[in-house]
Amino acid sequence: MSVIEQLEASGEVLSPAVRAVIERLEKTIAELQERVRELEARLALNSTNSSKPPSSDGPGVPRPAKKTKGRKRGGQPGHRGHHRMLLPPERAEVVVHAPESCEHCGHSLAGAEEALPAQVHQVVELPAIQAEVKEYRIACLRCPKCSGLTRKPLPEGGKSFGPRLTALAGVLIGHYRMSRRSVTDLLGQLLDVPAPSLGSTEACTQETSAALEAAYREIEAEVRASWWACVDETPWKLCGRKMWLWVGAAQRATAFRIGRGRGKKELREFLGEFGGILSSDRWCSYQAYNKRQVCWAHLIRNCRKLVLRGGKAAEFGEAGEKLCDRVFERWRRYRDGELGRDEWQRAMRAIEQEFRRLAEEGAKSINQKVASMCRNLLKLWPSLWTFVDEPVEPTNNTAERALRKAVLWRKNCFGNQSEAGLRYAERILSVSATCQQQKIHPLDFVAQSIAALRAGSTAPQILQAT
Repeated sequence: MSVIEQLEASGEVLSPAVRAVIERLEKTIAELQERVRELEARLALNSTNSSKPPSSDGPGVPRPAKKTKGRKRGGQPGHRGHHRMLLPPERAEVVVHAPESCEHCGHSLAGAEEALPAQVHQVVELPAIQAEVKEYRIACLRCPKCSGLTRKPLPEGGKSFGPRLTALAGVLIGHYRMSRRSVTDLLGQLLDVPAPSLGSTEACTQETSAALEAAYREIEAEVRASWWACVDETPWKLCGRKMWLWVGAAQRATAFRIGRGRGKKELREFLGEFGGILSSDRWCSYQAYNKRQVCWAHLIRNCRKLVLRGGKAAEFGEAGEKLCDRVFERWRRYRDGELGRDEWQRAMRAIEQEFRRLAEEGAKSINQKVASMCRNLLKLWPSLWTFVDEPVEPTNNTAERALRKAVLWRKNCFGNQSEAGLRYAERILSVSATCQQQKIHPLDFVAQSIAALRAGSTAPQILQAT
């Protein structure tokens, strides 16, 4: 009951001016209360209830407890165990380590026969590393006929670092996310040579970028032609200006691209005429493609965010989170083989009907946040359930995991300072992620690519034959 209704019920007679003031104050109070709820909800945001990355969480953010299985930590009784594999004898310096006397009576064991096979124990050590340096003395000869001077062109294209050392610098910066100063210090100390300059590291990254251009085009074409891809985007920087880093993760390759926006135009430039299933969050740009799987992990976080607002929003959020938990519980059982396909689909259709009723009721809610979210879900409804009929995951976690390294690199380097730097970031991130998928070490592939570039030969292919 409003204040005006309470006063009138008690017999008070209100003038039009007083009534207008009370109505205005009640409206202001309602707006301020809504504003307080909004600000309190913002303060409580973290990676568990929003799209904020885990790296932005403070030390006090509670983590959802994992379900215990009633077992102690560590290896369980009867498990096979994992041990470091021994290298073949030809790789090792064999040292016979035999006792000289009996530990029981002290008698000499010289010439005694072995009672049991020798126990093999290998110790791996890093030798002192010294870079191999080739000194070319470029002779200048005078022609006996015309007296002209001739000097042979510089070898290695005039480069001061070989392909593998150049690749190491490029991989340390882009794959291992080391700063350029750390790279120069490491190379100087590790190789026992004068530390390269910061300018030399830039030359290494640019040559790495040029050498990886063909591999990047190959990766980009593979992602565009895939039957399924997980896509996401995150902010990037170019000289302090906001850019966007897109990622497309397919089964055999992962491509990165940096654009000036996060709209449909940039997405089309990245994926082209992609005809497969696109797994993504609910960002409007992804509506450029029809076959989609909307991320349910984002939906859980959205429901948790609504719980923070209290009232009707909290009621809807709690109900929605319970349904999302049921979806993931059924999906994990189906994935692990505990549910057959027919049983799994029947269970999901029942949850779908229940969720539809909840969304339709939420679309009529007086809470604008709930109503807006439900209208968006109903608009994207078929894309929520693609994973029921197609062999795709109900999340876009694959893309988010691929972005993780790029986000950590961004925290250290603050983006790039040139367009050439953007191209290097795109290519080294794409090659690094794809090499891991193809079980190739990035250093080996980058070194081969640089050697091919210098020799003018065909660049190596990154995608192995199917």
